This record gives sequence, C-alpha cells and structure tokens, in this order.
Amino acid sequence: MQSGLYARLTEEGLLIRHEETGEPPLDPDGCFRIIRPETVRFISHPCEWSFGQLRDSARAALRIQQLAMDHGMRLKDASAFNFQLHEGRIVLLDTLSFEKAQADEPWPAYQQFCRHFLAPLALMSRVDVSLGRLSQLHLDGIPLDLASRLLPLRTWFSFQLLMHLHLHARAQSGLASDAPRPAAGRKVHPQAVRGIVDGLQSAIEALDWQPAGTTWAEYYTNTNYSETGFAEKRDLVAGLIDRVSPGTAWDLGANTGVFSRLASERGALTVAWDIDPAAVERNYRDVRSRGDTKLLPLLLDLTNPTPAFGWAHAERASFADRGPVDLVMALALIHHLVIGNNLPFDRVAAFLAGLGRHLIIEFVPREDSQVQRLLAVRKDIFSRYTQESFETAMKSQFETIAKHPVRDTQRTLYLMRSRGCRC
Repeated sequence: MQSGLYARLTEEGLLIRHEETGEPPLDPDGCFRIIRPETVRFISHPCEWSFGQLRDSARAALRIQQLAMDHGMRLKDASAFNFQLHEGRIVLLDTLSFEKAQADEPWPAYQQFCRHFLAPLALMSRVDVSLGRLSQLHLDGIPLDLASRLLPLRTWFSFQLLMHLHLHARAQSGLASDAPRPAAGRKVHPQAVRGIVDGLQSAIEALDWQPAGTTWAEYYTNTNYSETGFAEKRDLVAGLIDRVSPGTAWDLGANTGVFSRLASERGALTVAWDIDPAAVERNYRDVRSRGDTKLLPLLLDLTNPTPAFGWAHAERASFADRGPVDLVMALALIHHLVIGNNLPFDRVAAFLAGLGRHLIIEFVPREDSQVQRLLAVRKDIFSRYTQESFETAMKSQFETIAKHPVRDTQRTLYLMRSRGCRC
C-alpha cells in the first residue's frame, strides 16, 4: 500500500480491490490486518478456460510483475489459479502475492509462470488446444520436461521457447521437485529480471490459436433452423428469461453464446458452458470486444463435468457445487445427452434439477434432422425417445410453467421450476 503499487494495480483493473475492516486481529501474534476483498461471484478453473482466457491471464501476470518492479516490489506467486475473469477483466485475487524486491535476486515466480502459463499455451498453440486440460492433473502447472517432450521439434527453433521452456526443462532435470534450484543463490541484475519478463512477454505474444474448423464453432452457419424459426426461438427464450428475471444463469451447450447473451443482457451473471474449444474461444473474443461484464464462456464436457479436485477433494469446487443458479438453459442439448451419450431421460432430469431453480429446455424430436444425423451413425435403440417420455421424466423433477412450440420447426421450448433444487 505504501509503495503505491496497490493503487496502480487497482487503477488498471489488475488486482481485486479490498477494504480494511477495522476489526481487531483474531490472533494478535499472527494477524496484521483483516481485509475484505471485493466479491468474485463465480470462480472458474484454468482447465475450463479457452486459449484466449489463459493467454490474457498470462499477459496480466507479466504486466503486474512489470508494475511491481517499478514500485520496488515483485510478484512472488504466478499460479493461474490466482486469476479470474471478474466484471469483464482478468484480475489477480491474491493480495498477498507480493513482497519487496531483493537486490540481485532472481524472480521467484519465474518457474511457476512457465509451468502455469507458458507450457500450457505452447502445447495448446503448437500441439492440440485440448492439452490445456492438463492443468486439472498438474495443480502447480504442467512440468516443463513433460511439455518439452510433447512439443514438436520446430519449437526448438523458437528462441523464446528454447530459452524459457526447453533449456529451462533441461536445467531442472535431475532435481527433485522440492530441491533448491541453482538460481536461488545466484545474483541477478535487476535489468536481467526485466529482460526475462520481456522475453516471456514476447513468447506469449508469439503463441496463437485460431478457433475454426470444428463442428460446433460453425453450428449457427450450418443449423437446420430457418430464419423464421431461429427468430421465433430467440424471441421465445427472451420472453421466458423475462418471466424468471434471474440474477444468475448457466447456459449448457452454449456454443458461441448467442442465447447466453439474452440472459447476460438482462443483467444475469451468465456462465456459457460448451464442450467445443473453438466455440468457447469465439465467445470469449466476442465478450472481450464488446466489454461484456456479465458473460463468462467456459469449457465443459457435460458428460464428464469438472470434479472437485485438489487437497481433500475440496480445494477446487466441482461444476455442480458452484451452483445452484436461478436459471439453467439447455437448448438443443437433450438429444446429444440421450442419443449421443445413452443417458436416460430420468437421469438427465435429476441432474438438471439439482443445478438451478428454473430450467429452459428445448425438446428436439426424432424427426428433426439433427437427431437423424446422430441416428445415422449408430444402431437405433431409442424407441423411448419421444416427447411423451421426455415430459413424463421431467415431471418427476420439475413443474412445467410454460410450453411453446417453435414455429417453423418441430421443436418445443419449456420453462420449468425445479422440485429438487439445492436452493
């Protein structure tokens, strides 16, 4: 606070704001001040982020370190878990991640930054974007030796990746994870530290990934909706959202967020979940370009959702444990779960009932071309996939408030109230 760093970081929107409570220390011997940070309403995990979200978090971490050095301080932790998308900006949550810079000492967060940001971004950019999910297995970042082995040979000809990843990994080889590093006792000129930060910035900027070519990223250009049917669905969903007036919403299978925005534009903090990295990346880029402060696009495989993980299975909350929310939307989703993944209607209903107070769900009948595409590549054992069976299963978990056929389609939209929400 005295250095002026807090004021500068909060002015740029890089650090979560806090206030001092003025309350007496709970433990006078071990407590200096009690602070109350601004509330972050939804916590996401790096394994759920798009490429752009992780890269913007890396940019924020490096900018924070640059500003810290300008104020005689340094960032001592560079865990991706310390960053969140909050009110449309990437912010650092950990107020205590700073310490006074020590003359001639290396940047203590360098290795952690490389594991949490450089390694996954390089793998996502140069190998496969799905490798960002490795952060769920490696809570302190992807080991550099693993990343080095997975990256293609051509990355050895990138100066920054060679220095900060491949050679860095070799320098660490043979050392136990908790062993002291050789750099710990070596004097490093402050300008050298700045050079390292600038080099990392160049490495991050050189990494890119273009979200194109996947089935779901192109969904709205290849949809079977007519112009009339799509407009009708949009108007109906907007009207149903208005009936609920949610403060929080989850859109499951959100694709690029076309319908998610109907909730966020009405003031609901909306998480747009989708399995397709390209769709989520496109959604995030749109959110960023429009300055949307209410919409958060995230990656999720609904048939294998993010579990509770970390220490005692409680350090990081599961997908479901971060609910319930006021409204869940499941549009053009039910056929993928029931036919695409062999899930019975009643299991789907029970799962959805625990996620939120209200549900907007779209039933897609067997005659629909999207269902026929699914049935074309598998044996049709889905004789019970009927609207009547769907309604019977949902009735056990939900009360139907409204039911609307979507004009110019064979689909039906429902607004339901959960009987089993953990509210």
